[in-house]
Amino acid sequence: MSPTESLVEYSLGSVEQIPLGEGRAFQVAGHDVAVFRLRGGGIATTQADCPHRAGPLADGIVGLDSIVCPLHAWRFSFATGAAEAGDCGIAVYPSRLDERGEVLVALPAPGLVRSGHDKHKAIH
Repeated sequence: MSPTESLVEYSLGSVEQIPLGEGRAFQVAGHDVAVFRLRGGGIATTQADCPHRAGPLADGIVGLDSIVCPLHAWRFSFATGAAEAGDCGIAVYPSRLDERGEVLVALPAPGLVRSGHDKHKAIH
């Protein structure tokens, strides 16, 4: 994400709706995202689909710091979105748990749509 890109924080509800070590897909303000509940207690948020074959990343295998696509086993970093192998990455989004255990995800402001890894375009 560009440091100057406007982000809006959205609440997605309780973290309890996501089983430990798994992911769930959400549609938020026109963005399809996958939110993962990490075994270490944190969460991570990425774009919903793999850029290679549109595999649903929320159904992938959750590692300590990465997600493995369920269709072709490509691994992507939760921190950077970079692929372990291959030349395409995924978008990652800032996310956190608040004091009540609510999932908060920061996404590009309405009118901006993510297009691939670290790119965006305005909608008119």
